Formats: sequence, C-alpha cells, structure tokens
Amino acid sequence: MSADAVMKFGVVGVYFAALFVIAYYASKRIKDIQDYFIAGKKLNYWIVAFSSRATGESGWLLLGLTGMGFAVGAHAFWVLMGEMIGVVFCWVFLTQRFKALTDRYESITVPDYLESRTEDFGHAIRIVSAVVLVVFVTAYLSAQLTAAGKAFETFLGIPHLWGVFLGLGIILAYTVAGGFVAVAWSDFLQGAMMVGGLTLLPLVALYHVGGIGPLFEGLRAQDPGLIGAWGKDGFGLKAVLSALGLVTIGLGYLGSPQLAVRFIALRDIKEIRQGSVVAALFTLFADGGAVLTGLCGRVVYTALADQETVLPLLVNDFMHPILIGLFISVVLAAIMSTADSLLILASSAVVRDVYQKVLHPEASDASLTNVSRAVTGGLCLFALIFALKGGKLVFWFVLFGWAGITSVFCPAIVLSVFWKRLTRQGVLAGMIVGFVVTVVWNSAPIGWWTAVIPGFEGWLAAHGFSAAKTLSSVLYEIFPAVVASTAATVAVSLRTTPPERAFADLDAIRLEVVDVWR
Repeated sequence: MSADAVMKFGVVGVYFAALFVIAYYASKRIKDIQDYFIAGKKLNYWIVAFSSRATGESGWLLLGLTGMGFAVGAHAFWVLMGEMIGVVFCWVFLTQRFKALTDRYESITVPDYLESRTEDFGHAIRIVSAVVLVVFVTAYLSAQLTAAGKAFETFLGIPHLWGVFLGLGIILAYTVAGGFVAVAWSDFLQGAMMVGGLTLLPLVALYHVGGIGPLFEGLRAQDPGLIGAWGKDGFGLKAVLSALGLVTIGLGYLGSPQLAVRFIALRDIKEIRQGSVVAALFTLFADGGAVLTGLCGRVVYTALADQETVLPLLVNDFMHPILIGLFISVVLAAIMSTADSLLILASSAVVRDVYQKVLHPEASDASLTNVSRAVTGGLCLFALIFALKGGKLVFWFVLFGWAGITSVFCPAIVLSVFWKRLTRQGVLAGMIVGFVVTVVWNSAPIGWWTAVIPGFEGWLAAHGFSAAKTLSSVLYEIFPAVVASTAATVAVSLRTTPPERAFADLDAIRLEVVDVWR
C-alpha cells in the first residue's frame, strides 16, 4: 500500500473510531425508551441545529446536489432558495409551537404527538404512520447505502458492493449501541465536517479554474444556459415547473418526522432563537458550496459518465492525501448522519407506535430497548436489499423518499400547531392521499393523460416534454402530493368534529411561544 493510501485510510479510520467512541459513551446513557428515541429531551440548540441540518441533507448534498450543479448549472440554486425558505420558516414559526405542544403531551414520537393532538384513541394514526415510514424510509435509506458504495469506490477503490456493506456495518453498529444519543452527538460532528468541507472545496476548485470570471466563461462556452437561473432551455413553462419543483424541496423541513424529533429532544424552548441562526447559516454555506462545487467541476471535466462523482474527482485531483481522507470522512458523515436518523425514526414507528402502544402496552423499558435494537438491525438489512436492487441516482432516490415522508406528515404537523379544527379523520385522509399521490406521480407516465385530454400529447411535445416519461419529470411529486394531502386534511376535518382539548391547548401554548425575532 502506498504512503498516500495509508494517509487516506488512516484519516478515515480516525473518523470511524470517533463514531464508536461516541456510541460507547452514548450507550452508557441509555436507561429507558425515552433515552433511546429522544435522548431524554436533554439536547442543547447546537446539537439540535447541527443534527437536524445534517439529517436533512444526507449523501444527496455532497454527491447528489453537487452532481446536479454539474448537470444543470446555476439552475440548481433553486434548491438552495427552497431549503433556506423551509429551514427559516420552520425554526421561526413552527418549531416553538411544536415544541410546546409535544412537551405538553409528553410525546416521544411524531405519531405520539398527532395521536394526543387529535385524540385518536383507536391508534389508526400510529399504524398508518408506521406503514408509511417503513416504505419511504427504506427508499431513503437505500439511497444512503448506495451513496456509501459510490464514496468508497470513487475515493478508495473499494468495490461498490463492499462499500455498501461496510457503510451498513458501521451505521448499524453505532446506532444500535447508542440510540438517539449517539445519533445526535455524531450528527454534530458530522454536520461540522460537512459545512467545513463544502466551504473549503469550492474555494480550492475556484482557485484552480482561475476565479469567478473564468468559471462563468468556461460555463458559457459549454452552454450559456448553465449560468442562467432558468437552465439550458431558458425561460419557459418547463423551466418554471422545474424551478417550482426544486424550491418545494424546502417543504420537507416543515414537519418531516426525522427532523421534528430533534425539536422534541430540545431541552429548552428558549434555545430556539439561537438554533434558528445556526440552522440558517449551516444551510447557506453547505448547500451554496455544493452547487458551486458542481459548477466548478463542470468547467474542469466538461463531461462525466456519472455526474455524482464530480466531488470525489475534484478532491482526488486537487487535494493532499490527508485532506482526501478528511473529505472521504465528510462524504461518509453526510451519508451516515441521515442513515442513522432514518433508522431511529423507522424503529420508533415500529416499536413505540405499534409494538408498545398497540400490541404490548405492558412491556418494560428494558425489553423495549432490546426490541428497538433488534428492529433497527432488521430495518437496516431490509434497506440493504433495496439498495442492492436499485440503480437510480442518489439524488432522485432521496427525493422520492423525501417527498413521501413530507406529503404524509408535514400538512398534518403544520395544521396541528395553527388550526384548532384539525381532526383525526382529517389527518388520516391527508396521510393516505399524500402517500397515494406521491407513488402515482412518481411512477405514472405522462402518456396516461393523452387519452383523456384532447391535444395533450401535442402540447407536451411543443413544450419539450415526453409522453413516455413519468409525471415527476414535469414537476417534482412533492408539490402535488403536499397540495392534495393538505386539501384532503382540511376538507375532511371541516366535516368532522374536532377534539375539544385542542382549543384549550393551542390557547395555552401562546404563553410559552418564544419571539424569535427579539
């Protein structure tokens, strides 16, 4: 083994060792089910902000978003805009109300909260939530394992399959051992690595292409559309729908359970003000740096067989072996910070929301913790099978899982903290509609509509769309799914009786809500 390879493997080894040290100390703090799933509600705003942002980004940020910047140019900055809007709105307007209510109901999971908020004593919300989370979390998690395989193969020359297995083994080991405590602590480390890496790499890449001027010139020489906000085809319906789809990625930050559980775990509602600043700055530097990295890579390489290898290639070509080792760790950190959170989320849905609350309410904390660890392992293996059979780009695989989770949970969570008329029937209707629309929109060909809408096929061709492609190629499924889910939730709630307790609870939390702007 060469000296360069030794340095790379050495740095990665130190990173893995740090994760296991965190897991070891975290495991000592696991005393009951509340510790395993929400760290005993003792996390400070730094941990919560970094953990929520690292979880919300994942391997799609370093491989997927950089690859998108390479493929479509400045058009990818719409993702940054959408995420900034979503993150800021969530922290400033939603988080404080959600935190106050979950504390009031002593909730451990999001289904816990929704059941208490809507007085769903039949546990229907818990059961539907568990089914939905297992489906979409599997897709989301499999994308992280695929990203791990790409990272190990591109950076270290380890075969893709072995990289998937290696990533799986490490994630499984520290998540099962340390639960949510290990996940949150490791997310803080991994989030710091992500921001640092995505600040450094575009600066190094800009230096090598000669600065901002030569970067724009190089992009313009390949295609003027690469430096325009509307993409290669210029302003038009297709570009507007694409931009709308990318901006709506930010909707996921308004209540996705894997992010919302961090706010449940926050130790004090008064820390939301500081956390909002940290989360916004994280998003600006990380997402902006990812797109800029992709733009620089387009000038350096002009064409790649796999656009999602642009970041690893830039690192390998321009960095010292020690820094390459650090960047390998950064990519793996992005992947693992989301994968571990998804595992805990799905595990809590199965164990807390079905096994304990529905099937075995008498189960002890010790037995629940053991069951949680077993379920975590089983879900990870299930995602592995999905990853080995999948072949899509990480970016789009993640977006499917993100859209599904968002459309099912976000409308219910947002309405639950602002609207007293929300009912359990409305929540269930919205969940089911969001699930169905996400799956159908992602898989149904546009051509389905040509048979019922006269002249539709010609209209598609005139605007640059193919009838053979799916509806998601026109507009990302998160937008229609969230709209349909919200409409169903509101419509059914208006026709059913709201829980009496909700009126008093929403009035009571006004005294606890923090004015983030002061």
